[in-house]
Amino acid sequence: MGKVSFRDFIKNNIVILDGATGTELQKRGMPLGVSPEKWALENPKILMDIQKSYIQAGSNVVYTCTFGGNRLKLAEFGLEDKVVEINRELAKISKEAAGDSAYVAGDISATGQFIEPFGDMPFEEAVEIYKEQVKGLLDGGVDLFIIETMVDIQEARAALIAVKESCNLPVCVSMTFDESKRTLTGTDPITALITLQSLGADVVGCNCSTGPEDMIEVIKEMKAYAKVPLLAKPNAGLPRLVNGKTEFDMDALEFSSYVKDLVEAGVNLLGGCCGTSPLYIEKIKENAKNLKPKAPCPKKVSCVTSARKTVFSGFDEPVIVVGERINPTGKKKLQEELKEGKKSEIRRFAFEQVEKGADILDVNVGMPGIDEKKTMVETLQFLSTIVEAPLCIDSSSYEVIEAALRVYPGRAIINSISAEKKKIEKLLPIAAKYGAMFILLPLNDEGVPEASQERCKIIEYVYKRALEYCFEKEDIIVDGLVMTVSSDQNAALETLKVIEWCRNEFGIGSILGLSNVSFGLPERNWINTAFLSMAIGRGLTMAIANPSSEILMSIKMACDVLMVKDKNSAKYIEKFGGKKSTKEKAVEKAEEKPHLSTLDKIYNAVLTGDRENIKELIDAAIKEGNEPSKIVDDYLIPAITKVGDLYDKREYFLPQLIQSAQTMKEAFGIVEPLLIKGDRKENKKCVVLATVKGDIHDIGKNIVGLMLRNYGFKVIDLGKDVMSEKIVETAKRENAHIIGLSALMTTTMVEMREVVKLAKKEGVKAKIMIGGAVVDSDYAKEIGADGYSEDAYAAVKLAEKLSAF
Repeated sequence: MGKVSFRDFIKNNIVILDGATGTELQKRGMPLGVSPEKWALENPKILMDIQKSYIQAGSNVVYTCTFGGNRLKLAEFGLEDKVVEINRELAKISKEAAGDSAYVAGDISATGQFIEPFGDMPFEEAVEIYKEQVKGLLDGGVDLFIIETMVDIQEARAALIAVKESCNLPVCVSMTFDESKRTLTGTDPITALITLQSLGADVVGCNCSTGPEDMIEVIKEMKAYAKVPLLAKPNAGLPRLVNGKTEFDMDALEFSSYVKDLVEAGVNLLGGCCGTSPLYIEKIKENAKNLKPKAPCPKKVSCVTSARKTVFSGFDEPVIVVGERINPTGKKKLQEELKEGKKSEIRRFAFEQVEKGADILDVNVGMPGIDEKKTMVETLQFLSTIVEAPLCIDSSSYEVIEAALRVYPGRAIINSISAEKKKIEKLLPIAAKYGAMFILLPLNDEGVPEASQERCKIIEYVYKRALEYCFEKEDIIVDGLVMTVSSDQNAALETLKVIEWCRNEFGIGSILGLSNVSFGLPERNWINTAFLSMAIGRGLTMAIANPSSEILMSIKMACDVLMVKDKNSAKYIEKFGGKKSTKEKAVEKAEEKPHLSTLDKIYNAVLTGDRENIKELIDAAIKEGNEPSKIVDDYLIPAITKVGDLYDKREYFLPQLIQSAQTMKEAFGIVEPLLIKGDRKENKKCVVLATVKGDIHDIGKNIVGLMLRNYGFKVIDLGKDVMSEKIVETAKRENAHIIGLSALMTTTMVEMREVVKLAKKEGVKAKIMIGGAVVDSDYAKEIGADGYSEDAYAAVKLAEKLSAF
């Protein structure tokens, strides 16, 4: 099935997907703790019966039973050398079951590890892991691909690139959002949509974690900017334990009652996730029978994203400021650090510019004596973990730009593409492949035309070439290319004519590098600011500038008000009304200033996740005579507590939480031996952690363990798929204060009750807390556990509370 036929297939009809597969396999005898892929291969008739049941119920598409069919997941069962074979054979079984009655989607999901920059797995390794699985599915004859239940936008990108580089079949990508409408790593629905559809996904959507009611809101947010069809596969409400079995609180009739609302919100493809069965699909089919999907009608705005934030620019949007400071030109200290592989100056410039109002950060690391490609990739990955601002990739090297775009966990903007023959031929395909926006520079091989009319002709030429790669005007920002007025008095006026033409005649956004206009003149800030206000009046949508210029930023915000780009003057009032958000205050406090004491800098290092400098700061504090206990009690612990507060308020997300936790771990590793030498009594409370029997998911548990260690707990991590006897035996032997249990599957959550029962029978005094996507506080009470935590930081607070008794 090609992309065209797939799009025709879903254009005028609601496409019905299948429901849950794992629970259906277990209903038919699959035991806990085995590889679903291996068991399905050994019992092909059962798998075929399930898929035929879904097709008879109304599914137009069935998923292959390859959810955990990647190398890392299969390795947990000693099957890592059979990836291609397992995926191929399972795809063949699905094809046989579907016949001519339904399409077969090759099912791909998470590896269980975080990808750089949010984790340790190299990005290219993740791509290769997925390519291996894709090969098997292609050999088995799948019609399309579905990348599902993704909690990390970077892992979703890796899987999408793997499919796109392996074949030309349609590919759908489905993220998992919690009740706050964020993924585990902090991506919101709009950011996920824009990133993935720009990268080439044919369908984008959401599945798992929530029921249909919450998913309606996610789809609504996506629909406003969607150029592609949208997919939804909700859970059947919340899981409950009834007579020792997991059941969901929403029956098929109630579940299907949301079909109309989901379609009105913008869904094109609809199915079920956890807790659903062929009966649910049958009811979906009935309720969708007379419904038609809404055609895409995305807002005409330019969108650039990071992993956690989207920045919009357009004629009705506030003028976007692109911070220009991360550039080694004229910055000796930054040049030295880039040669040494350090990041302190980059961190400082990033925080400083974001605090002062930069919406996007331009990143240029080009200088002699370094590997620019390696440095650019490392810099982008570093910045992606510490700031939310999207990034602009600024380099004259095609290789550097492509390497950067490949690993950037969002939709970047390229600075820049001109009409120069080599540039346009090399960079347009690269920008198109990775879905990047780009700045259009109106110059050609003959140089920069002085007259605005000639620049406009170049703009039209580059745009026509960009159309060949399916770019739209919203994907391009035109640089007016201002030259210095000190050498040409008419330079600013010619540039303003280009800006006005872009706005009024061509209908495309524009950008200016403000500092060029005043080069060679005294008191340059006045010239830059005056020129900015004139350009905004002509239709400028973005500006490359130094946001530390208070007058420039103030005039920019005033212009936004006067040009009716700042609705109700909200941003102006927020800026000048004296109120700041918690996050802004935290970032402001984190800014490195000469008058800060070494101890304050230690606090800031933990707050901002500055692992690079924490050792030097701790050593300096000790040399200054500060007691190790004072460093821990008055600075390290308050800092990590503040990080937790920001995480609680959803102002920090998992990447920042992990960065700060790792910085805390490194700091404590230096201070702890000194505490022992100083005869400080160790009184660590012991926590035994485990993912229960039959469950092979442990990424959440691992994060909980990291956080608990950094809050002073002694953690014994027993791993995943752990028998209840081993958990209780370890808790008794270690005299544990707490047992922490994790489960991510509805079929394994029942094992938590078995641990609670056994612990009470054996007289274990440890308090028991539980966590995982499928459980909640009601379930904790139901099985007799002492508490439930919804995330890693909540687990720390709960552990502190429980261990106090």
